[in-house]
Order: sequence, then C-alpha cells, then structure tokens
Amino acid sequence: MAHESFENEETAAIMNREFVNIKVDREERPDVDRVYMTFVQATTGGGGWPMSVWLTPDLKPFVGGTYFPPEDRYGQPGFKKVLERIAAAWKQGHEKIVDQSSKIITALRESQAAQSVASAKIDNQVFGTAYEQFARTFDEKEGGFGSAPKFPRPVALNFLTGFYARAPKSEAGKHALEMDLFTLRKMATGGMRDHLGGGFHRYSVDRYWHVPHFEKMLYDQAQLAVAYLDAFQITQDRQYATVARDILDYVGRDMTSKDGGFFSAEDADSLFERGKPEHGEGVFYIWTKKEIDAALGDGAEIFDYHYGVQPHGNAPEGGDPQDEFRGKNILIERHTVAETAQHFKKGEDEVRQLLGHSQEKLLSIRAKRPRPHLDDKIISAWNGLMISAYARGAQVLDEPRYLESASRAAKFLRANLYDESRKILFRNYREGRSRIEGFADDYAFVIQGLVDLYETSFDIEWLKFAVELQTTQDRLFLDAENGGYFSTTGKESSVPLRMKDDNDSAEPAASSVAAINLLRLAQFRDDKQLEERAKKTIGAFNATLSHFASAMPQMLVALDLSSSKSRQIVIAGKIDNGETKALFREVHRHFLPSKILLLADGVEGQKYLGEKNEAIRAMTMVDGKPAAYVCENFTCKAPVTDPKALGELLSR
Repeated sequence: MAHESFENEETAAIMNREFVNIKVDREERPDVDRVYMTFVQATTGGGGWPMSVWLTPDLKPFVGGTYFPPEDRYGQPGFKKVLERIAAAWKQGHEKIVDQSSKIITALRESQAAQSVASAKIDNQVFGTAYEQFARTFDEKEGGFGSAPKFPRPVALNFLTGFYARAPKSEAGKHALEMDLFTLRKMATGGMRDHLGGGFHRYSVDRYWHVPHFEKMLYDQAQLAVAYLDAFQITQDRQYATVARDILDYVGRDMTSKDGGFFSAEDADSLFERGKPEHGEGVFYIWTKKEIDAALGDGAEIFDYHYGVQPHGNAPEGGDPQDEFRGKNILIERHTVAETAQHFKKGEDEVRQLLGHSQEKLLSIRAKRPRPHLDDKIISAWNGLMISAYARGAQVLDEPRYLESASRAAKFLRANLYDESRKILFRNYREGRSRIEGFADDYAFVIQGLVDLYETSFDIEWLKFAVELQTTQDRLFLDAENGGYFSTTGKESSVPLRMKDDNDSAEPAASSVAAINLLRLAQFRDDKQLEERAKKTIGAFNATLSHFASAMPQMLVALDLSSSKSRQIVIAGKIDNGETKALFREVHRHFLPSKILLLADGVEGQKYLGEKNEAIRAMTMVDGKPAAYVCENFTCKAPVTDPKALGELLSR
C-alpha cells in the first residue's frame, strides 16, 4: 500500500486535502495497533496488516479495513474511492458518525470488561484438550500446524515440551515431543532457515517450509533459539544444538549494536544492484545454479545435491505466486549429510567439511551484495527475549561468549532504557531513548531475561533488578480486581481502550510471561503474595483457556508451573570454583522446566536470598567441597558433592 497508494501523487493529494494522516509504527506503539485492530476485527470479522482506520478528531474509530487496492478490483473498491466516500460522509453527517464511534468504543470496552469477569473454572483436563487441538492440526508430513502460510509459533513448541515433561512415558507425552522435534527438524532443513548466515526468516508461504517471507525478526530468533536448546536438552542430539548456535551467532554478528543492545529486524527486500532503485524480495539470499557453480568449482556438485540446487530454480509449485524466484534457488537441505555422503561415496565428516567450506565461500560472496535494510530500533521487550536466549545458550551449550552477550544487553537496557529515579522502562532506543514508556510486555520479557541471566551468571544484581521491575509492572499494569495485566497503563488519553492480551501468538502475551515470572520470583523470595498474584493472573484467562485452550499455550506453561511441585536446586560454593561449575554443568544437562537454580555463595548473593528464605541461610559446602541441595518447596534431600550423584537425583 505504501508503494501503490501513499507514494502516488493523486492519492496523496486526496489524503492531504481531506484527512490528518498518521503513520503508526506498530512495533513502537503496540497499544495503538491493538485497539484499532480490535475495532477492525469486531467490525469486519477479520484483521491483519496493512491496516487503515479512520478516526474522529477525538481518535475514536468509525471505519477500518486492511488492504485496499489502488483501483477497484476483486470486488473491492479502490483506495481513492474509499477516501472520497468517507470524506463525503463526514461532511454530510459527522454528528451521526461521532455518536456511532462513541457507541462502538463503549461496546468494545464492555466486552473487554465482561471477558475479565467471566472466569470459568478449569482443571488439568485443559492440558489434554490443548494437546488434542495441536495434534488435530499437526502436519504429519511436513511438521508445523495447519497449512500454508506456516508460521514458527515457538509458544506452541514450549507447551509441547512441557506437556511431554509432565508425563514422558505416556503415549500423548511421547507424541507431543515428536510433534515438537519433527517440526524443529523440518524448519531447520527448509528454506525458512538461512543456511549460510544462520537465523530464521519470518514464515513460510508454502507448507514445506521452503519459500519464506524473507524478513528476519529478533523475537523469532530469540524464541526459536530457546526451542532448539530445549530439544537438545531433552534428546542430547547435536543437530538441535547446531541450529541454536547458528541463530545466536547470527544475532551476535548482524543484529547487535556496538553497545550490546539488539536490533529489531532485517527487511525481506533488498536492491538488485547498488546505485539502482530496483529491489526485490529475498534477492540477498537466493542463487542461480550458475552463480553457485562458478563460486564453488569442483565443490559445487556436492553442494547442489545437498541443498537442492536446480538449473531452473527450486521454488515448489504454487510457492512463487509473484514469479519472483524463477531460475533462482532458495537453499534447503534436500538430503541429510549421511545421504549426501552415501551418494558420493565419501565419509560423513569429509562431506561436513566440504559443505562447511562451500558455505563460507558463498557467505563471503553474499556479503558483497547490497544488504536488506536493518531496522535498528532497540526494543526493550524483544531484547528481554534475546537476553533469555543467550543466557539459556550459555547454560546449555556451556559457552561463555553467550553469557557475555546476555550481560552486555542487560547493562545496555539498564543504562539506556531504564529511568532509575522513576523506576520505569522505556519502549525503545534509536540514537537515544524514545519518549514512549514501556508496555506490560516490555516489563514481562525483560524480567524473564533478568531471571534467566541470574540463573546463568549468579550475579545477584540481576535478580534484584528483576524484583524491582516486577514491583513497577504490578503498580502500572496489574488488574488488581480481576487479575492479569493490561497492556497499557491507561494514562495515555489518545488510546481509548485499556486491554489485556489474550493470545500467545508470534510473541507470548504479557500476562502469560508475567505469571511465570511471578511463580519463579515467589520461590526466589519465598513470597506467597507473588504466588497468589500469579494464580490470579492465570485465573483471569480461564474463559479463553476453556473456550480455546491452544490460543494461549504459554499461559498453559504457567498453569503447569503453578500446579506442579516446585523444585529448587541450590549449589553451595564459590562461583569460580571448578567443582561448583561441574555441578552447574550437570544441572544444565537436564530439561527441568519447573526448577529454579540458586547459588549459595557465602557472600552477598546468599545474604540477599536469605533475607526472606531461612532454608538458604543454612546451606553450605560439605567438608570443604561445593555441594548441591535438591529441594521440593524448600524441603531438601541430603546434599551431594558428586555431579554423577546429582544427575541421578535430577533424573528421578
């Protein structure tokens, strides 16, 4: 629409004559987006972007829609005609329109309030219901859920691994894990993954994960890295670790500012040639067979076989509706390393090495192409997700570089996106902090990142910061009466509705992550009030969960955490001692979604934890050796000093 309508002189003239035009960056102002999207869905039955909404002077919506073509087509009026009609209607009877828009806002407000109150009771059956909903839409041939377009919905994968962990020996538990692992493998071999530079594109336009929409979003990298790390913890299969590493290394190389914050996205489009205006989708990432053969010489045959490169291009039937990829190849792993090795009668290690060299060559050629535009906004919420990913990467892959990335980003946030005097976060930073104050998801995702960072670095300052931010989040966003968190503070007069997100989609809802944060912090601080607040937050969404359980898979992860026995693992010892580290390494080998991990270091950290928690005060090394205490609700088994003995305790 930007290209067809807003850049068109004739259309722009009508817009400027008849309206005050405001272009909203929905990443910067999700609150504005959410209100008007709710209006568009309620009045048209559908939603999506681009979104155009017409407002009265006091910002109440009265007409809205998604895409309007420049001229009449597909039975839809052209954008110019829509503009003229709305302008005429406003001139003829704007009192009526103002009245109608007020009624619409009142109705939307009432439906929001009704949702909060109508809390059905739910029980543990809701887990089975959600599992069945996912199983019904699971694509058994290609992985993922539903048909094209296919999105990587990491929140669904989080639910499936948690469901498996509840009952790993049950048929349903095994099948949930298989759906998760099969989807992760299919995504990793498909064209949605950048096989040269690492990281994942936004979604697949076909059901095969082959032709992607080439945009790369920070929140996808963060959540997918965690999903692959979970899979590696569960299976100990290196292929999942490799994908996670690729994502984290890509973000470190291409999406990290010099000060440590993480950028938001890389565009799908880029220029065909420097200095010329023509651009196209995926141009930076795709190859002709000729280009690959010229670059790789003798190595091309193995590479082409492995990555499905074809002379006439490899986009599948129906996967290229705009005819953009004719003669071009989107790299996909058409064969496994074992199959490629067998085909060329070589050893697997040799093939791996040859493919690695070829990837490096092509990556250095690709680096000379005009890059897609980098969206260099640094958004608090997404940085929180990425801090979690790097912290988890440091734990599971035992990689100090990743801990360094997580710590630098957290320091960047505290220095640049936090106001110490008011104890508040800001939404985003670009050449300086924006004036937009943080939303509920900024707090929830950053708190989660800080707790994960504490469980990796054991620097108690990060846990203190998390507790401080939780206090602010509760003060600004909590619905004290009905539970759950509004996305906004309600102080912004230009946003006519105060809403709670009730859907875990590309990003989890703020309340889902907040409920998990509260449950974790309740254990760190031995604080029953935080636990009650978490349960009330989950209860606020009972209506959604009973109506359509799989709409909020991350909230189900929170419900699971609140209803299962909480497990605390306390390591007593000095952080830099080799034997202490060996005990941590053992903990990180296991997939334990309902545990928290603490360090009793005999100094500052233990003192802070011990303020509220008597049990921790007494935990010390055993006969001068670092020791692990495995507890349920802080009732602890006898401490162990041997990693193997700890492993046995954790496997029970």
